[in-house]
Amino acid sequence: GNIEILNLDMKPGNTLKVKGKISADTVGFSINLGCSSRDLALHFNPRFNESVIVCNSKCSDSWETEHRDRHLSFFRGSTVKFFIEMLSDKFRVRLPDGHEVCFPNRHSYHKINYISIVGGLKVISLKL
Repeated sequence: GNIEILNLDMKPGNTLKVKGKISADTVGFSINLGCSSRDLALHFNPRFNESVIVCNSKCSDSWETEHRDRHLSFFRGSTVKFFIEMLSDKFRVRLPDGHEVCFPNRHSYHKINYISIVGGLKVISLKL
């Protein structure tokens, strides 16, 4: 099931912990942070069919330049934990094996209210 929260109140210095189980048959999932579904500061999107993690941002419903990281260290069917740290200039996502994916805070957000988790990740816990 997809999750959407509209009053997250995440600020620079905060870390969001997402624990979930990846579906055995999924092509991928995404964790989206921003002001709304139309304005995203971070779109974190592991794609198993391409063996890549795609990060991006969205402004007024338009996608911007993709950042691709080939370090896909987790698998379909596994239980995973992601730590998403918001800094003033970037987001740092720590993967289950300790590898970090950094993505710039392109719109200089000082507060993230919106999160959605969609696709093949069944959320076990979410903690800010």
